[in-house]
Amino acid sequence: MAFRSFRNFVDELDRAGELVRVRQGADTDLVLAEWANREMKSPGGGKALLFENPLIDGADSRFPVAINTMGSRKRIAMALGVDDVADLAQEIQLILKAKPPTDLREGFALLKQGIHLLHARPKHVRDAPCQEVVSFFDPHQTSLRDLPVLKCWPKDGGRFITLPNVHTRDPESRARNVGMYRMQIYDDRTTGMHWQVHKVGARHGKTYYDRDEPMSVAVTLGGDPAYTFAATAPLPDGLDEILFAGFLRRRSVEMVKCRTVELEVPADVDFVLEGFVQPGEMRPEGPFGDHTGFYTNVEDYPVFHLKAITHRRDAIYPATIVGPPPMEDFYLGDASVRILLPVFRMNFPEIVDMTLPPEGVFHNLVFVSIRKQYAYQAFKVMHGLWGMGQMMFSKYIVVVDEDCDVHNTSDVLFRLCANTDPARDTTLIRNPSDSLDHAPTEQNIGSHMGIDATRKLPGENYHRQWPELLQMDERVQRLVDSLRGSAGAR
Repeated sequence: MAFRSFRNFVDELDRAGELVRVRQGADTDLVLAEWANREMKSPGGGKALLFENPLIDGADSRFPVAINTMGSRKRIAMALGVDDVADLAQEIQLILKAKPPTDLREGFALLKQGIHLLHARPKHVRDAPCQEVVSFFDPHQTSLRDLPVLKCWPKDGGRFITLPNVHTRDPESRARNVGMYRMQIYDDRTTGMHWQVHKVGARHGKTYYDRDEPMSVAVTLGGDPAYTFAATAPLPDGLDEILFAGFLRRRSVEMVKCRTVELEVPADVDFVLEGFVQPGEMRPEGPFGDHTGFYTNVEDYPVFHLKAITHRRDAIYPATIVGPPPMEDFYLGDASVRILLPVFRMNFPEIVDMTLPPEGVFHNLVFVSIRKQYAYQAFKVMHGLWGMGQMMFSKYIVVVDEDCDVHNTSDVLFRLCANTDPARDTTLIRNPSDSLDHAPTEQNIGSHMGIDATRKLPGENYHRQWPELLQMDERVQRLVDSLRGSAGAR
């Protein structure tokens, strides 16, 4: 199912009873964020919120604000047009089985080819809803302050655009990238561009900087939620996010040329901010209350200069907030892992399941279950995962046996405590770390720990007989189920 607009998706949430419409005024300075934070902390992620009359410094905004629209397993599935995101994982699995790859590189090539063939190639159009209203920069007419951008936490350095899809191209290969990098509003026409050193946007930027050329950038907001999901997903390097979005929505993405920069964007988004980043220009950015649950420090980042704003007449401004878990971003990350699990299994066929629990704020903590066949197999999986793209940031990886439910944190912790000898079953490595992680002594470099919580085999320095896990006989279980049912017990 492809949504024709972000409003179309919001209306679908409303029909499904997944949306609360807030008609009273709520200020975009902290008030709206606190309201959304409480909703996100509700059981199961609460409801999506549509603030129909948001206030900017006490004045009415022209645009409503939608938040927490993908903040539950049900809503993330609705956003991607499926009953369960596992359905998408199954489709990827079928692509990879069409011609079983002999290695990871061939597997990624097959995945890209398969997605490309599944009505994913973008189409080019001239007329676009996202350009129904066009405002070239004029200090008296066009301002970033017209957008209902949130200030999320009290000590934030200002207002931040929190769901921007940032479109860039490599000037040499012409490869496209769509990433999500927060943008601090500095004034009417400039923002920060928080692409960290490990991100593809920063890699594209370095190429422009080396050439001493301004870098065209287009930022889109809204549209089909598949675009936002694709921008946040840890895709294999070289897999075009627009192709992936077309695969997710089962319909090619219609692309339109921007009015002032040499880039194309999805034609049905709500807002487009067109502009550029000037090589060498940096400006302090932050603090920002981040997904780590802490404020990130003030650091220098590139500056985005606005040239034009285009938008739909009925545009809705999409937003999110991040902070101490669980938040909306947990559901985005959880869905990414579930959908891309076949990609991990392609290189590690012993993997049964994997999850990133909310306490790990995305990639700090990873639980993996495996079918263990030989000694030190758990360590092989750990080191392999650390070598796969954004998984290099995983601070802790815990590996358990296949009969452990990785989605049950209590079960994983039971195995961790029962099955490990710390000196024997842990490994420490040095690896790149998340720029936002405040714990490492040096930024971007830190230590990571792997813990083998599987049963021990000969050759793993265990010289006793491994005990059997307690489990009741299935016949007795069925008998007691019947007896309890007859007695009216729950």
